[in-house]
Amino acid sequence: MSMILLECKNLKKYFDTPYGTLHAVDNVNLSVKKGKTLGIVGESGCGKSTLGRTILRLLPPTSGEVLFEGKNLFEMNEKQMHEMRKQMQIIFQDPYSSLNPRKTVYQTISEPLRVHKICRTSNEIDLRVRELMEIVGLAERFENSYPHEMDGGRRQRIGIARALSLDPQFIICDEPVSALDVSIQAQILNLMMDLQETMNLTYLFITHDLSVVKHISTEIAVMYLGQIVEKAPSDELFEKPLHPYTKALLKAIPIPALDYRDKHLDILTGEVSSPIDPRPGCRFAPRCPNAFKACTEADPSLNEKSPQHFVACYLYGNI
Repeated sequence: MSMILLECKNLKKYFDTPYGTLHAVDNVNLSVKKGKTLGIVGESGCGKSTLGRTILRLLPPTSGEVLFEGKNLFEMNEKQMHEMRKQMQIIFQDPYSSLNPRKTVYQTISEPLRVHKICRTSNEIDLRVRELMEIVGLAERFENSYPHEMDGGRRQRIGIARALSLDPQFIICDEPVSALDVSIQAQILNLMMDLQETMNLTYLFITHDLSVVKHISTEIAVMYLGQIVEKAPSDELFEKPLHPYTKALLKAIPIPALDYRDKHLDILTGEVSSPIDPRPGCRFAPRCPNAFKACTEADPSLNEKSPQHFVACYLYGNI
């Protein structure tokens, strides 16, 4: 059985707004096994990226714990966290805005090596940068190029090389292929899976594309308005979804078949609940075709309904 590398316990991240408190991440509990990929899926605005940034302490948490190899990241001081950054990295969504336009490919990849004093001499830095470029499939001729001179796929390869430069164990992938063409998406995904196998990397893969997450993930957690509503092994989630929101997401996956367009599509109705000072109860209830009285009275807990399959829904006895 795989060892748990990272674990979130009752993690919360709230933002104060002129209209009230926005519950971006609300009481999230999850774990990521070493060498595996946990996919986080959900529609835009559900809190996926905020969850990733809070785990890495790029955003200060409101409450809760994040344990990395059993150590609480939120109890670490600045010096301890600086050392921990070597173990935890992030690949950002936009491969252009996440790169400094004034830095060349060489400067971007070498910067973490200088900041963390990984290499002692300029020659060692040169060798390491070229090694990283080769690993991610960037030709050496691009080392003095700037981001605006390169296409989206190559820019994202720079971001991946930068994330790998410190030889981390854990990488948060924040929609790393959503801004790329479909053909380039496949190349980047295959590259990331190859890197995971050869370097024993652990991924938290954030996306809104269920086709992508099925391709790369070992387990999948479905997020809705700041909360995890279902979590299961990848194959089981696609074969036996339990939560009504998960079922709706799966039915929304485009099917490349001409005769499919004539079939009936289930469209969710109702208003999306506000994440600002949300009322008690399931946040999906206003859009759920199966909602009943208990759904609006208290938050359902995330309970295990079959081995490794968790769901937060009163339809499955969470009362």
